[in-house]
Amino acid sequence: MAKINRQTKTMDGNNAVGHVSYAFTDVAAIYPITPSSVMADDVDKYAAAGRENLFGQQVKVTEMQSEAGAAGAVHGSLMAGALTTTFTASQGLLLMIPNIYKMAGEFLPGVIHVSARTLASHALSIFGDHQDIYACRQTGSAMLCSNNPQECMDLGAVAHLAAIEGKMPFIHFFDGFRTSHELQKINVWDYEDLRDITNWDAVEEFRSNALNPEHPSTRGTAQNDDIFFQAREASNTHYNKLAGVVKNCMDKVNGKLGTDYKPFNYYGAEDAENVIIAMGSGCETIEEVIDYLNANGKKVGLIKVRLYRPFVAQYLLDVMPKTVKKVSVLDRTKEPGSIGEPLYLDILAALKDSDFSQIPVYSGRYGLSSKDTTPADFIAVYKNMESETPKKLFTIGIVDDVTELSLESNEKIDTTPKGTTSCKFWGLGADGTVGANKNSIKIIGDNTDMYAQGYFAYDSKKSGGLTVSHLRFGKSPIKSTYYVNHADFVACHNPSYVDKYDIVKDLKKGGIFLLNCGWSVEELSKHLPNKMKKYIALNDIKFYTIDGIKIGKEIGLGGRINTVLQSAFFKLTGIIEPEKAVKLMKEAAKKSYGRKGEKIVNMNYEAIDRGAQDVKKVEIPSEWKNAGEDESKAQASGDNKCLVDYVNNVLKPVNAYKGNDLPVSAFLNYADGAVPNGSAAYEKRGIAVDVPEWKPENCIQCNFCSFVCPHAVIRSFGINDEEAQNAPAELKYINMTGLPEMKFAIAVSTLDCTGCGACAMICPGKKGEKALVMSPIDTQMKKQVEFDYLRTLPIKEEVLNKFRDTTVKGSQFRQPLLEFSGACGGCAETTYAKLITQLYGNRMYLANATGCSSIWGGSAPSTPYAADENGHGVAWANSLFEDNAEFGLGMALAQKANRDRLKSYVEKILDSGEASEDTCESIKNYLNTFNDSKLNKKATEDMVKKLEKVAECECEGGELARKTLKNKDMLSKKSIWMMGGDGWSYDIGYGGLDHVLASGEDVNVFVFDTEVYSNTCLLYTSPSPRDSCASRMPSSACKKKKKKK
Repeated sequence: MAKINRQTKTMDGNNAVGHVSYAFTDVAAIYPITPSSVMADDVDKYAAAGRENLFGQQVKVTEMQSEAGAAGAVHGSLMAGALTTTFTASQGLLLMIPNIYKMAGEFLPGVIHVSARTLASHALSIFGDHQDIYACRQTGSAMLCSNNPQECMDLGAVAHLAAIEGKMPFIHFFDGFRTSHELQKINVWDYEDLRDITNWDAVEEFRSNALNPEHPSTRGTAQNDDIFFQAREASNTHYNKLAGVVKNCMDKVNGKLGTDYKPFNYYGAEDAENVIIAMGSGCETIEEVIDYLNANGKKVGLIKVRLYRPFVAQYLLDVMPKTVKKVSVLDRTKEPGSIGEPLYLDILAALKDSDFSQIPVYSGRYGLSSKDTTPADFIAVYKNMESETPKKLFTIGIVDDVTELSLESNEKIDTTPKGTTSCKFWGLGADGTVGANKNSIKIIGDNTDMYAQGYFAYDSKKSGGLTVSHLRFGKSPIKSTYYVNHADFVACHNPSYVDKYDIVKDLKKGGIFLLNCGWSVEELSKHLPNKMKKYIALNDIKFYTIDGIKIGKEIGLGGRINTVLQSAFFKLTGIIEPEKAVKLMKEAAKKSYGRKGEKIVNMNYEAIDRGAQDVKKVEIPSEWKNAGEDESKAQASGDNKCLVDYVNNVLKPVNAYKGNDLPVSAFLNYADGAVPNGSAAYEKRGIAVDVPEWKPENCIQCNFCSFVCPHAVIRSFGINDEEAQNAPAELKYINMTGLPEMKFAIAVSTLDCTGCGACAMICPGKKGEKALVMSPIDTQMKKQVEFDYLRTLPIKEEVLNKFRDTTVKGSQFRQPLLEFSGACGGCAETTYAKLITQLYGNRMYLANATGCSSIWGGSAPSTPYAADENGHGVAWANSLFEDNAEFGLGMALAQKANRDRLKSYVEKILDSGEASEDTCESIKNYLNTFNDSKLNKKATEDMVKKLEKVAECECEGGELARKTLKNKDMLSKKSIWMMGGDGWSYDIGYGGLDHVLASGEDVNVFVFDTEVYSNTCLLYTSPSPRDSCASRMPSSACKKKKKKK
């Protein structure tokens, strides 16, 4: 078969799978989950655009209420004769497991494409490893692995072809984020070429055998102990043939493409002595390492596992070098309590009774939750095999100073192919940096003969967090599936980052550094840390600045400075000839913003021109070479030792982008996932461009500003004369309306503000003049001490009594116990949640469904839910997406059980006659307010004081009091809350929520009814109306909002 020429296009692994899977799909039953949602989104877009699959039809796409529902629909659709596909990851895949067993047992050729992702254990993580797919290895489904976006395109086809021909479901998986979201320039299938290699007889056989009333049969019967075992064994012949079917389909693809896909592929020296066996994106880096080591005289190799199930030992043995002396198996998972990780155990079994049965086999664990794994880490694996005292069980990529499993990897080497240009961009979430860099990748990949790669790292904040873009370009294929650590170009798009992160440490000697700022050379000398200045001077760094913020404001783009900085990047790097780059950028801008109107397009055109014109070269002052040491940053302090230790040992290093350097011992106190509340108050990110400035002469003291502030950064305070006298000199205040003996002040936590402007917009002001105006952050930095001072003052009882918490104004004199979260600027969700904590936070259990609200509410290392001056606050916990109502109900039942037990003790004390009259009255008050969380809190405090005296008695009452006081923190009535989005409450968790509400238990449910899946690319939910702002699912979202009765 002649090799075909395919069109090249820049896309990520998800896009590749979306393209190839569409060809083979009649029906797609989907449900969104990060990082797989883009695949389903692409399929739906193709259907909406009228694209035809191999059967001449548009794919029928339906979004279900959950992954379990999607799997059920896939199962039913296959049973009725439609080739059906779905896309999922992580817990979503686990919800499909029961149906996967069924599909495998019934020989149904469905395909599940999985962007493999971490499973939630002590914590949730949206990033990639193989925990989810390994949990399916026993289901009977075939399992096929792709290592990069090109393989997603090619082997995605193999999965469908083999499923059809082999009459078996396939799980086609690839690494979440590292492959699913890595942009590469790849070759794209033409559907006619796929048509040529499809087994159409098998397609027709599948359809003719489908469940059909025209030739009825009964399927899915119940079998008893007499025959089930035998019937299960009858499937053996199908599995014995299946690997051969996969190989045959690979051969068809190889014949078309000139590739060499096999169930196991070998890469490296023919006479290799030390071999790694692995699967997934890590293999790409290992290949790069092999080229480097073998060029330096080593004899090393790699076996890439492609067909993981069925696992055929002979295919493995066929590619094993005869010269091999030692093998290391790398697993991207952790199975606590197992004798070994899954792939390792498979390899041990495969080598037994073979020519290689006597060679040592070592087991390594790596890359959990997309942990960056560098060439130096894989070199350490080969060195371990060379050692006279190798570790038989090891980890790489981390420092394990507890169980001492980690291998040292101290080498800093550059294994990227010669001629590769590596770039690193430090951006602010939602400033457009990532979007601009994706455009740059596509511009270069689609308009030159260069290879291109892009990968984007994010922190856990929503918008306003740190983004780091890793881009590579070159004439050779790029296999560097790890962060850029030897950069030719580094850009910092936010000037506040210069003293927070080690921005230039990875910049090569003679490299280019671009800083977005408006500083002169003198101001640069003042603002840049000494370490940065010295590095720039000693390493001949070519340093440029551009005032993107100023340009953006002048043009009218505000903070969206991505186009300005993209243009500067192209000018400085010269990757594309400058005039051509400008032309291509303008074409991309028109494509991206054309639907927003000519004005927006022209703004971006001007931004492109200004970016190229306004970039300035900085002449490095000679004294920078002799810059001294920077002052060490202050450690956190406070009375809460547990919180302070967490902030200093975890939060500060993570927020300095040094979390990768933390050893295992740093987490010994948090191994169960429990961390102290209130750490967000220590972050002080300073990310806003403009922040509110209070004009007291225009203030009517309505507290609207505090009420709408999503991050609790603007607050109203009542202070007395003494506090006013002791306040920072510049603090402004006015007489408090209604309480003339008190002063009223509005203060802003400048460094915590995101600059959304909601407060200024809502402010009514006086006579047309606002009491809040947005001012540049530099002009308001001194105001931070005022906020910090006022925050330490006690809340005045007279203020709380005068202004009730049932009013907008009164509620805002209460302490918010949700503050400084990682939510987007202007977020409405946090505004409501913050208010709830002001009303109930000091006695509140909160079960939070996985989703947007769980990310801004509990994403490490920041904990925005706080405690009051008594140490009481929101007890927050997250279980899963689908079970939040049941999870919250469990909390309510636990409280009920514990309180009923303690209630029985105090009732016995009351009945004993041994307690004093005061104590009896206190107990009666406790019992009378037993079911009122607000009143019972005070009654409990009073009763506890009395019981402490009773506990001194050696009588029966004293023993009961001592038993009660052991759990005194469980005595008071708590307020039980369940929070989550409408995706949880109306879709995946609706059944549980319905059951909980029907239970009659005293619980509260708050739904953030945003009408989209906010955390998964804005896909629509069941309640999404026709005119929803959902940006995804164009063909499926045109329905009425689901009605709840």
